[in-house]
Amino acid sequence: MMQGKHIVIGITGSIAAYKAATLVRLFVKAGAEVRVIMTPAAKEFISPLTLATLSQAPVISEFFDKADGQWHSHVDLGLWADAFIIAPASASTIAKCSYGVADNMLITSYLSTRAKVYIAPAMDLDMFAHPTTQENLQRLQERGCIIISPQEGFLASKLIGKGRMEEPEEIFRRVSESLSGEKRLLGKRVIVTSGPTHEKIDPVRFVGNYSSGKMGTALAQALHEEGAEVIFITGPASVMPSDKEVSQLIKVTSALEMEAAVRSCFDAETDATIFCAAVADYRVASPEGDKVKRERKEVWNLELIANPDIAAGIGAIKQSHQKMIGFALETEEGTSYALDKMKRKNLDAIILNSMAHEGAGFGVDTNKVSVLEADGKRHDLPLMSKTDVAKEIVRILF
Repeated sequence: MMQGKHIVIGITGSIAAYKAATLVRLFVKAGAEVRVIMTPAAKEFISPLTLATLSQAPVISEFFDKADGQWHSHVDLGLWADAFIIAPASASTIAKCSYGVADNMLITSYLSTRAKVYIAPAMDLDMFAHPTTQENLQRLQERGCIIISPQEGFLASKLIGKGRMEEPEEIFRRVSESLSGEKRLLGKRVIVTSGPTHEKIDPVRFVGNYSSGKMGTALAQALHEEGAEVIFITGPASVMPSDKEVSQLIKVTSALEMEAAVRSCFDAETDATIFCAAVADYRVASPEGDKVKRERKEVWNLELIANPDIAAGIGAIKQSHQKMIGFALETEEGTSYALDKMKRKNLDAIILNSMAHEGAGFGVDTNKVSVLEADGKRHDLPLMSKTDVAKEIVRILF
């Protein structure tokens, strides 16, 4: 699976450095070529000889080899890598990567690589939870680094004793899956609803909301990248995937039209349905046939009636092999409401986000969500791009 892949593993000064030996062994056993870079502090925790023996290559620590004066090119090493892993990553190294403090061989190689970078933090919980460390991790993630940590999203405010490094087997799995290009969802059929619905008042006016369709589109793209067949049912959104990213694109306007489209596509062959659309809860009871002039109605009272609950309707008929995922957008924390909503609608998971969080909600390119599963698991993700949020949701739930 990893035959011929070039893996650089950077090891820093952490008590978890001993786990790097297992990580090196896993990659070598899988057929990869491994090069190890150690910071000076790392050598206080594990012997370079151990890692050289496991990797079958000399361990690099200094710019110059003290034995023969040979120059170690950080640029060549960075460009050689197919994957660049820092495990364990201490708070100091994370900060240096974040700000580009190139004072050792590991950081200069990190700054030179074009490979995907994977960072596995390991430190005391208080250090991990400190806002500075959290900001540095978020900054690195925004630059494309993948943070591999025992807690989803590494959100420190929700942690209890989890400053530890992720287990080597999980790091190996994440990196190897990424490098292999294996599409985990090949053959899976997923319905995604997206965008707002517009409920007609008269021919030129409607009741609606501010949904742009960005989150639904990001989910469709993430599923497509993993090989899924995506049926995309969208209201009048400003953002939607390309024809290449979905197997079927169905455009609707109202909640009733969306319900009809979902029911027509949902069958026993459907593996999952993600209800990401911001469906209007109410529609106008008696829409006007002609445009209403201002002079006709000085006061205009609209009678609204409830729209059908699409997710609940499909949840009531889903089979045991089918996964249902909903969204709950609140203006406050909203966990109890989201959990109740998940139970009422017979969902397997619900994505909770709050408009009270800056950078989350309608119309923006970022989001901050919590993934709540029916079995009680909770995954709190930090503020990140909707593209990255979608990838995390797909990784967690599929």
